[in-house]
This record gives sequence, structure tokens and C-alpha cells, in this order.
Amino acid sequence: MKCAGIIAKHTDPRAQKIVSELGEWLEARGRRVVLDKETAALVQHGVSVTRSNLPEKCDFLIVIGGDGTLLSAARVVGTSGKPILGVNLGSLGFMTAITLEELYPVLERIFSYDFDYDERMMLVAHVHRMGERVANYTVLNDVVINKGALAKIIDIETTIGEMYLSSFKADGLIISTPTGSTGYSLAAQGPIVHPTLRAIVITPICPHTLTNRPIVIPDNMEVRAKLRSRETDVFLTLDGQVGFGIREGDVIEVKKADAPLRFFRSPFKDYFAVLRAKLKWGER
Repeated sequence: MKCAGIIAKHTDPRAQKIVSELGEWLEARGRRVVLDKETAALVQHGVSVTRSNLPEKCDFLIVIGGDGTLLSAARVVGTSGKPILGVNLGSLGFMTAITLEELYPVLERIFSYDFDYDERMMLVAHVHRMGERVANYTVLNDVVINKGALAKIIDIETTIGEMYLSSFKADGLIISTPTGSTGYSLAAQGPIVHPTLRAIVITPICPHTLTNRPIVIPDNMEVRAKLRSRETDVFLTLDGQVGFGIREGDVIEVKKADAPLRFFRSPFKDYFAVLRAKLKWGER
């Protein structure tokens, strides 16, 4: 672990001081520091590269922000195998479970090779239009087909492998990883799935037929969703951050990515502790 990459939520007013102190701390311990250009603009040290080139320039990444910042970084890291240390600028995140107070003790453990990884499945989504692939994405949380505010209910024909599942008449459809099960899918009444399980969650959004319920399938199956509606205000949304307009007849194919994303595991709290804190279980 000779080189650390840093991505920070550069719009946060605290980021400059945190990144500057972190860079100095790392360099004092003989580690090289590489930053994406937005983060590098905050400080006067470290090597600046485009975010897409960051994984190939470092041994691991420190992502400072919230779960949204981490999702953006995860799509850059993709299947490169470079591990991520997620640090939350607030109190706690599902994925950025390390607090600022814990950052330096955790880094000391990493440099002493006293750490564990969690591997999180990612999804690859392809959009096919008239027989041609027109878009390709890798996501950590979810792939969502949803209608615009003024569009009517849409019709999504869904198959699992070669097997027909259903034609969902709904506001949309969420295809999520176990990591993403605590995001949009949970808000749409989907199940909470432990992030290390090998599964894909399919959750309809406000289905017209109330018996259309979320379903969990093995991660070795491919989901194909075909838009059967003529609505023009329909979008594919990736991790809630990237959008792509889709049309009648477009086919979205979603399957497990070839390699997982790796996170440094917090030595101070486990997944269930984070779950209890975020969902306020046990409180009255």
C-alpha cells in the first residue's frame, strides 16, 4: 500500500482542511498521494489526474464524503480490484461506515496489513436499441427504469434468463444488488439483503397490480427488461446519479459484473450496527 488515491466531496466546506491534513499525514509516512482533479484543486500537494485514471495510479482509494460520493467513485473503480476506504463526513453511511475520528486508526491498521475486505457485487447494464448496444454501465447500487412526473404507468416486460417473469404495469422497476437493497429498493418496499449474499433484487415501483411483489433471484441469472410503452418520458437511472433516456422497444440487460468491488471493513462496527443506527431500530 505505497500509494493512496483520494476522492473527496469537493463541494463540502470541510473537505479542504480534511484532505490537506490527510495528504500531509500520508506523505509523512512515505506514501504517495494521487488525487482526482476536483479534489486536487482544494490543496497544494499530491499528484492530480483525471478521475477515470485514478485507479491505475494508486494501490487503494480513500473516498471522503457520503454514500453518494462513494457511488460515484465506485463506478470509476469498477472491476479494477482496487479497494476503497469509505469515510463519512457526516455521522454514518451504509457504505461510508468509517467516521473521521476513525480514519487515522484505520489507516494505521491498513499499513500494518491488519485489515479485512468486504466484497460487494456490482451490476453491468446494457441498453439495446433496434438490435444494437447503445449504452453500457457498471453500478454498485441499482439500475432503475422509471417514468417522468407526467408520464402514465409504463409496461415493462421482464424475463429472467430464458424464463418469462411478468409484464409489470408500474411507475418503474428497480434491479438492485444486495448493497443497493437499503436504497431506493427499500423505499419501494423491497427486502433488506445482507450485502455479501449472492443475489439480485427486482422491485416494482408502485405496481398497478398489488400482487406484484419484490423478488430475489440468484446472481448468476440475467435480467432482461423490455419497455412496451410508447411513453417518451422514461429513463434508465444508474445509482441514482446517471440518466439515459429509453424508448419503446429498448431492451435493458442486467447481470452481475465480472469482479466485485472491495471495501476495507470497519474494525469498529459491523453491518448490523450500521443498519440499526441508520434505520433507528430499537428507538421509541
